[in-house]
Amino acid sequence: METRHCLGLILATPAVGAALCPFMRTQAGLLAWALGVVAATAVASGVCIHAVFAAGPLRVGELLHLDSLSAYHLGVMMVVYLLSSVYSIVYFHDADLGRRDATRYTALWLGALASMALALLSNNLGLMWVGIEATTLLTALLITVHRTPASLEAMWKYLLICSVGVAFAFMGTLLVAAAGSKAGEALVWTRLRDAVATLDVATLKLGFLFLLVGYGTKAGLAPMHSWLPDAHSQAPAPVSAIFSGFMLNSALYCILRYVPLVESATGGSGWSHRLLVAFGLISIVVAAAFIAVQHDVKRLLAYHSVEHLGIIALGVGLGGLGAFAALFHTLNHSVCKTMGFFCAGRLGQIYGTHDMRRMGGTLRSAPVWGTGLLASILALIGVAPFAIFMSELLIVKAAIDGGSILALVAFLAAGAAVFVAALRHAIAVAWGRPARETAFVPAGLLEVTLVVLPLGALLLLGLWLPGPLQRAIEEAAAVLAGGTP
Repeated sequence: METRHCLGLILATPAVGAALCPFMRTQAGLLAWALGVVAATAVASGVCIHAVFAAGPLRVGELLHLDSLSAYHLGVMMVVYLLSSVYSIVYFHDADLGRRDATRYTALWLGALASMALALLSNNLGLMWVGIEATTLLTALLITVHRTPASLEAMWKYLLICSVGVAFAFMGTLLVAAAGSKAGEALVWTRLRDAVATLDVATLKLGFLFLLVGYGTKAGLAPMHSWLPDAHSQAPAPVSAIFSGFMLNSALYCILRYVPLVESATGGSGWSHRLLVAFGLISIVVAAAFIAVQHDVKRLLAYHSVEHLGIIALGVGLGGLGAFAALFHTLNHSVCKTMGFFCAGRLGQIYGTHDMRRMGGTLRSAPVWGTGLLASILALIGVAPFAIFMSELLIVKAAIDGGSILALVAFLAAGAAVFVAALRHAIAVAWGRPARETAFVPAGLLEVTLVVLPLGALLLLGLWLPGPLQRAIEEAAAVLAGGTP
């Protein structure tokens, strides 16, 4: 079988796996099945990613296309999904979902993987939109695995706000198609890229505005982020991990797909970059204001998602080294936030609450999960030598090199506010006095592994960037700059 045919397997494996879920008989069997299907998808993804970085883009007709940018995001997605699938077994070990709910959870889990993969692999911009819309419908139901009034409210808020956002993205897609009507198949990204000189610039810019607002809503960029804290806080921890660890990235990826088209059509004017800088800074500042007043640990992590997606948008907007830093930050944030939600979820089960005012002394009661949560917060606020510190430092350098002093000042000021506020929360949770005494909770080997692996990766990448990973990020950044690796 040709390597490019593995692109179809990346989509078909989780889709077929979801369809077969009703034939699994137990909750444990369903979760093991999900892990096996995700692992098989990861293998197919690995084959394709290796082929892209070794020999160039893969394509199946006009529908599927995998280049350096999408391959990099595909790799990040599979890391998040593999870790989260293993964590699901830990998280639901003592929770009796019942066969019906376990079947629903597993089918939706695999369906969400297939839809996110579709968004990444689509060469057709309309099909990419379908993938993002499918993630909205599938992940909305994952929020209500634990049925409570708060989770139902969060689900409806998520559906309503993101559906409006995706409708804006649909209008933007149509406008881009209209701008490229002279390019033949106007919804095919590679055709638009090759015929960029024929695009109608005014219509393309208008389309990009709709796309930025539409996909930006799903990515959690402020001020369209209001669904995100509720959805992240009410969803089960494994679902929160994929929300923050990758689903937001997949929506932002859709925006990034249009950036080289707009910049090439406008002669490298930086028009789309300035918009990304603006939305990025707004997101960072808004997040800083809300992080200071949070009491729910999962809502705290959710606002950190708003902040860090803003940092990624800011990096891409700065261009050059900033784009490299933004893509590096995408990986760092995904790994860190995945670990953070793992720890927050288990500590919530141990303490019976996510209220940080009642969760003091986590390092004494649950040292593995408490250490993981403390480390994830420290990494998120940019403490050295974690990898997030390095990617943020590169963004600072990109701003200085580009003369973007106002953006730099706003970024540093908001970052300082986040640092102080989040550090105060972290100290209280790690060493504070709990509302009631909690017995010591030991962690098994699998639980330790789920903390040690991402924590070790964050430390390693903060000290040393492996050559193959550096080349992968450089090639992905080249696509953003209008190249074709």
